[in-house]
Amino acid sequence: MVKIKDINLGEFPLVLAPMEDVSDPPFREVCKTNGADLMFTEFISSEGLIRDAVKSVKKLDVFGYEHPIGIQIFGGKIESMIEAAQIAEQAKPDIIDINFGCPVKKVVSKGAGAGILKDIPLMVSMTKEIVKNTKLPVTVKTRLGWDENSKYIEEVAERLQDVGISALSIHGRTRVQMYKGEADWTLMRKIKENPRIHIPIFGNGDVDSPEKALKMKQEFGVDGIMIGRASIGYPWIFREIKHYFEHGTKMAPPTTEERVQTCLQHFESSLKWKGEVLGVLEMRRHYANYFKGFYDFKQYRQKLVMSMSPDEIREILQTVKAVYDQNGLKTG
Repeated sequence: MVKIKDINLGEFPLVLAPMEDVSDPPFREVCKTNGADLMFTEFISSEGLIRDAVKSVKKLDVFGYEHPIGIQIFGGKIESMIEAAQIAEQAKPDIIDINFGCPVKKVVSKGAGAGILKDIPLMVSMTKEIVKNTKLPVTVKTRLGWDENSKYIEEVAERLQDVGISALSIHGRTRVQMYKGEADWTLMRKIKENPRIHIPIFGNGDVDSPEKALKMKQEFGVDGIMIGRASIGYPWIFREIKHYFEHGTKMAPPTTEERVQTCLQHFESSLKWKGEVLGVLEMRRHYANYFKGFYDFKQYRQKLVMSMSPDEIREILQTVKAVYDQNGLKTG
């Protein structure tokens, strides 16, 4: 049984990765419905939180059905991160997660996200202070290191555990790699083989199928898997992995009707949470993924991303349901 402090996550949890502009409440809702065991918010700027910036504060929204859920914060200053953790705690999540992995230049240039991988002592001292100043379990998401010559993750895992983190998620790339090349999970196996390590270790990177998930579980011995990009427009990946683990067979993919219904659920929640204009605009990045592989879908996608009318979008989605069979082929 995998536990983060007193939070029971089951035998082998599947975790929804925090993704900027993706893992908001409407998206988390469809992932939770389809089997995500633990989820994290989009990452939230510590400076934005302490200055009460509207966009940052809005990201603190968590809802009852989402638990267990972690709020992820990032920043380069210890004092700001402590204050941000305390503000986040008031939103009543189950976990405070620290982002030491985001590779984006505007984050890294401020010494935040993966930028802190250049200063491991600061990373450790920041984590220690956040653990000391919050009542909630603190977890960390990071990468193997800054570059190929500084993969210090084995040492980092020990040091972060020693200052009190309750779990560690590791993306199997360096900052320099960004999202290119293959994720390397071998150091995660070494961490799991270290007798000093007793906290859960979650592996992240390139898991995009049930077969790949089983391979990572068996070969690298991680306590759970964190899934990011493969869940965008395909929240069914969580239930498909669980089915494969339990039965050794692949589930049938979601039918056209199920794709449309889930996309509509996501769309309606987006309108409700963000308001009509932003809700419509921010759904546009998801349509292509929901209907990936559908024959000649381009015309419908163009209509979906051009429309600002919720009623028209609902109509287009119902048309998609009517003209495609369950395999994504046109029926007429």
